[in-house]
Amino acid sequence: MKKVDLDFIDLQNNDLTQEDFISSTTQQEELDLLENEVEQEVPIMVLRNTVLFPGIIMPITIGRRKSVELIRHIEQHKTIIGIVAQKNADIDEPTPADIFSVGTLADVLKILRMPDDTFTAIVQGKNRFRIIQFTQEEPFYKAAIETLDTQINQQIFENIQFQILISTIKETIQKIINHDPENREQSAYSALLKIENPVFFLNVVASNLKISHNEKQLLLEINDYETLATEILRHLEREYQFILIKEKIHEKVKNDIDKQQRDYYLNAQLKAIQEELGGAPHEQEIKEIEQKAAQKKWDERTKEAFEKELAKLRRMNPMSADFSIQLNYLDLVVDLPWNEYTEDNFDINNVRKVLDEDHYGLEKVKERIIEFISVLKLKKELKSPILCLVGPPGVGKTSLGKSIARALGRKYVRMSLGGLRDEAELRGHRKTYIGAMPGRIIQNLRKAGSSNPVFVLDEIDKVAGLTVQGDPEAALLEILDPEQNTHFYDNYLEIEYDLSKIFFIATANNLATIHPALRDRMEIIELSGYTLEEKVQIAMRHLVPKQLEENGMTDSGLRFTPAVITKIINDYTRESGVRTLERTIAKVIRKYAARYVQGEKVGTIKVKEIPDILGVPLFQKEKALKKPMVGLATGLAWTIYGGEILFIEATMSKGKGQISMTGNLGDVMKESVTLAYEYIKANAKKLGIDEDIFEKYNIHVHIPEGATPKDGPSAGITIFTTLTSLLTNTPVRTDVAMTGEITLRGKVLPVGGIKEKILAAKRAGIKNIILSQENRPNVSEIEKQYVEGLTFHYIDEMIETLEIALLKK
Repeated sequence: MKKVDLDFIDLQNNDLTQEDFISSTTQQEELDLLENEVEQEVPIMVLRNTVLFPGIIMPITIGRRKSVELIRHIEQHKTIIGIVAQKNADIDEPTPADIFSVGTLADVLKILRMPDDTFTAIVQGKNRFRIIQFTQEEPFYKAAIETLDTQINQQIFENIQFQILISTIKETIQKIINHDPENREQSAYSALLKIENPVFFLNVVASNLKISHNEKQLLLEINDYETLATEILRHLEREYQFILIKEKIHEKVKNDIDKQQRDYYLNAQLKAIQEELGGAPHEQEIKEIEQKAAQKKWDERTKEAFEKELAKLRRMNPMSADFSIQLNYLDLVVDLPWNEYTEDNFDINNVRKVLDEDHYGLEKVKERIIEFISVLKLKKELKSPILCLVGPPGVGKTSLGKSIARALGRKYVRMSLGGLRDEAELRGHRKTYIGAMPGRIIQNLRKAGSSNPVFVLDEIDKVAGLTVQGDPEAALLEILDPEQNTHFYDNYLEIEYDLSKIFFIATANNLATIHPALRDRMEIIELSGYTLEEKVQIAMRHLVPKQLEENGMTDSGLRFTPAVITKIINDYTRESGVRTLERTIAKVIRKYAARYVQGEKVGTIKVKEIPDILGVPLFQKEKALKKPMVGLATGLAWTIYGGEILFIEATMSKGKGQISMTGNLGDVMKESVTLAYEYIKANAKKLGIDEDIFEKYNIHVHIPEGATPKDGPSAGITIFTTLTSLLTNTPVRTDVAMTGEITLRGKVLPVGGIKEKILAAKRAGIKNIILSQENRPNVSEIEKQYVEGLTFHYIDEMIETLEIALLKK
């Protein structure tokens, strides 16, 4: 090896190699170097990305303030120093906590002042040491230490296991040199093989490994030489495997290039043959397809399938019928948004703002949607949920999907499933058929230009089941299952497509007609009909401005008041949604538009003008009774059009104790009449009723509006109150309404539709409402403005109703 002459080192010339800094000492000199006695307190120099090992000669560039101060100290005192590495190389002024505790003592062999006023020190490592504690921090670090390599046990050289490790390391180094011919002459590894002392050999190899300084620090801290040899061998083997893999990749790339050249030559020949047979294919169209394909982000399988189909197109004669079919197919493949996604805006405040702007009310529905979007934000992985919005027509199910798309910043796609009978509409036809097309799922994704749109499947409850043309419901099972739709297969496309990032939103009017397996794949969100108050707000905020604009009356001065809207709702529309209301408002605006065009001035509409425009009212809302009556109680009912008050009346006549019912009642309501009657008979004495009445008189129960079907258990408590009033000849208060299911034991059970029922009672002028004790939480969820002025009576027993509802004699 070359001997480094420190008096003649020219650091301005970049001609030094690692071999220049490997000592040429003998084995005995190397042993002596590691066995020298050292002081117990030494100056400490901290290095950024370098670890010094015992015996290694190394140049160090000095630039930091503390290191410069240390070098000036050494120039005067010629002392040994401790060299340690810092944990994070990005820190300019490391503290003791930022410094590794194990380092290497070193002799400073030479100090050179550079032209840029920095220093370069040539140092040689000696013993390893551990810092016990820092004794000085300014102007440079000084620490109390303990040495770790006080002596080298001669038995280590005679250990067979250790000798085998050293031999294996040298063989691995030789393999690295053989497989790295570009660096064979300059490689530092070449010089390592000439070192005799195994301990010094390990230190030099460790210093030259292509690993991070943190990994080198771990090697420096190993106390057992056999363990150190094992770790060094592991790193060398990893480097050797890296070289082999690099060679393999290089060889593969070379073979691929050779194959591309061969394919180019064959394609050139094929092109010449095609020109002889009748002209080349439409080169411009093929070129456009290739340009689009180059920009696609598809996976290897899709790319391979495309190139195979493109090669098939090239071999076709452009005059053949199959050429246009194949061309259309490839057009579809390159137009689809493979792995192209719009960036989601998961700002929950923005989502709420958009939903509130587009829809008034529906608070529970909005909360459910915000919960789903919050989960999507947290998951990151974005396996979108399948929502199913269920509710009566006109409540905003479809428009909610559009609002969600706007809030998230996604593309919006809507597909109507009403009356869908052919499975191929969803899955497509095989392209071998004449007129074959992809399914509507793939078609809509092509139009959207994104693989993660908000996709509304409208009227999913109206999809046909099994027909001679397949089973569309079964096809939807795969489309709407997040575990399966990652590999959706379209018969025309014939390449699996990932639908899992799509935010599917299904809408339905009736859950009963949806296939159970399909229903199981969706999160059901129910939308109830709007209340009168909500309809008024929706009309004033959305419907009136929209219809004024659509009918050209925005600047006409025509104005609607809440009272006018209320009049229209009560007398001319009876629906759960607002579609009929919107059409009626448009009709009113058109009447005034005709007057406006003729020069008549229009302004704020008056309530009394509505019958002149819309005609005789179509509906009459029930109002609270003005006079208390025997055998007539006020109940509360829920319909798809909202809440209503319901009068239940009863009368008795001489007979044999029979009970009859009229009013188009369903089975459940008939059972409620029977329950109430039997309970009264069983507790006649307790209720103060003469038991002979049940044998001498017939009782008839009637609920008005016989053309309207009525069913459900919630009228039970009202029926009980009506019958008790009749049999005790006690009038029922007119300002009390009630709802609740009853049992044969005299209990009152909770019912649904509480909000709608309460609002109906308030509109009718009712002041007191009787409910089951278990319905108390439902009332607490209703906005305070809707329950203001009402008194609620919560009961557990049927008899409690009588104390509240019946007038005392």
